[in-house]
Amino acid sequence: MNLTKIKMSIKIIGLSFLLIFPLHSKEFSVGWELWYPYQFTNKNNVLTGLDIEVFNLISKKANMSISYFELPWQRHLMYIKSGMTDIAFGASFTESRGETAYFSLPYREEIVNLFVKKGTKQTIHLTKLSDLIGSKYLIGVENGYYYGEEYQKLETIPEFISSINGVLDIKQNVKMLMKGHIDGFLADPITMQSFVKKNKLQNEFEIHPLPVYKSDIFIMLSKKTCTVDDLAKINEAILALQKNGEMADIIQNWSKSK
Repeated sequence: MNLTKIKMSIKIIGLSFLLIFPLHSKEFSVGWELWYPYQFTNKNNVLTGLDIEVFNLISKKANMSISYFELPWQRHLMYIKSGMTDIAFGASFTESRGETAYFSLPYREEIVNLFVKKGTKQTIHLTKLSDLIGSKYLIGVENGYYYGEEYQKLETIPEFISSINGVLDIKQNVKMLMKGHIDGFLADPITMQSFVKKNKLQNEFEIHPLPVYKSDIFIMLSKKTCTVDDLAKINEAILALQKNGEMADIIQNWSKSK
């Protein structure tokens, strides 16, 4: 067999190998943080939740290989910026985040309410967030979370911050409210509804009429490791799943609180 035939045989073998064993596409690293009912592990130690189910559906539709790993949200944002993590979901858009990450089309909406003890909303006289400045009220928040543009601007005012108490999670805020250490706390109503059901705290809280925040929620892709083509695949998947109703079914199901 001459050299030309040998080279041709090698090419044919190589092509056959690729057809039988195709090269794997990129595996995208996707962070998650315990945030019930959006992201958590169930009693069988299976990662699940509203955002997890939605993103699994999106990544499957986009034909993307993914791997999950757990890390705190603030660190997750730093990893997206540096390229140590490829994707984050459950994200609000800000201009600073947009400098280092691509943002998908919105896939759900987020609302933040002020929760207070049952029967006390009439005694807490707040009509806008800025009313907290110089007030007697102390409101709980979760460190690292985004509560809207108005809240972000007010954070620069010391008199506003003196009325804010930051903790790690909703569990700590609930405990502090029950003990009378704070007058209320900011939370997502779906998260609150699930927490109340899980801990059998029905009829303990109510929503104060204070308008806080309502906005779209997105998927973030690190500009260091992802491309506009990756973004396009995710956007196409979101549009298709919104059109066929599959995404709405998941969101509605979790909104009823599992």
